[in-house]
Amino acid sequence: MYKVRTFNQIALKGLERFPRAAFEVGTEISDPHAILLRSHVLTAEHVTPSLRAVARAGAGVNNVPVELFTERGIVVFNTPGANANSVKELVLAALLLSARDVLGGLRYVASVQDVADPAELNRRVETEKKRFQGEEIYGKTLGVVGLGAIGALVAEAGLRLGMHVLGYDPAISVDAAWRLPSDVQRMENLPTLFARSDYVTLHVPLLDQTRSMINEESLKSFRPSTVLLNFARQEIVDEAALSRALSAGRLARYFSDFPSPMLAQLPNVAATPHLGASTAEAEENCAVMAADQLIDFLRNGNIRNSVNFPTVSLERTEGVRLAVTNRNVPKMLGQILSVLANRNINVIDMINKSRGDVAYNLIDVAAPVPTELFSEIGRIESVMNVRVFDH
Repeated sequence: MYKVRTFNQIALKGLERFPRAAFEVGTEISDPHAILLRSHVLTAEHVTPSLRAVARAGAGVNNVPVELFTERGIVVFNTPGANANSVKELVLAALLLSARDVLGGLRYVASVQDVADPAELNRRVETEKKRFQGEEIYGKTLGVVGLGAIGALVAEAGLRLGMHVLGYDPAISVDAAWRLPSDVQRMENLPTLFARSDYVTLHVPLLDQTRSMINEESLKSFRPSTVLLNFARQEIVDEAALSRALSAGRLARYFSDFPSPMLAQLPNVAATPHLGASTAEAEENCAVMAADQLIDFLRNGNIRNSVNFPTVSLERTEGVRLAVTNRNVPKMLGQILSVLANRNINVIDMINKSRGDVAYNLIDVAAPVPTELFSEIGRIESVMNVRVFDH
């Protein structure tokens, strides 16, 4: 029986993916094989003897100590793309709201609801509506920073709205490049994208190289009329530098999904309360993807969408499967296979891949694995953990 501990409110559709005959899922499990969560912050205290994997129902994993878990041989999964459409639609709403002062208009109409005479109300509205004049986004230029699952959808939507779309992503994958519409103009550097864009939208993960990427220096490349949208991560923007740029008129507006005390009083700032993935569909998609990844890993050792382990998938055959995690150093695979060869155990199929400092092996063997062999492999220097899967 596999045990999965949950944190936060996980969508029922995802929880229903776990077969009841083989999985126990709950919030009070003390030593789980896996953890399924959304925003709960994990620490070293959550590393228990049986823990093998953590899956976050969402894209970011800044609430998971990935480096620590990697050191312990624990696989960390996320669900890239599962909430992409939800975030894309919120970005489009922000794009339209930042082009037209709909929010100001709504507040104004609410302020004159005490006017009983329809003619007087109409006169006031007609007199004041010029205060809320905006602009059309058709024909404007949208700069998209980060062309992954969400950024590519936003870029495509911008094109469909009649915008010129510029894109920048030095780390774009081959698959993402294929998905990107050909009409998106790839930019070689950020200053040029900023200088040419009427709207800039950020869709990069929070990494050392992206933290405060919008800073005092990069803000010098923006037009005074440009609108900046941030529905990626709060820390990507240096809010002190942004506040100075907004106050000085070097940037028109800022719309984000991350409320900030530093920016709250500025009239040209609007923020939503972390609504990016807050749709029923996104929560269900993330939960289902996370659950399916955990099930396949716990039952078969396969890894998809891990942020710290390589992608590894091997179709099950007859016999017994070994999963061996080791530090990515020379001669490890040879040592592991030698243990099997010395006991005349035939390897039916296998796959070996590495990522950074970690290597992961799936090995299907014809014969049952004696307990002492399991222990012998585990004693090899630099082997982090060993698991056995019966067919």
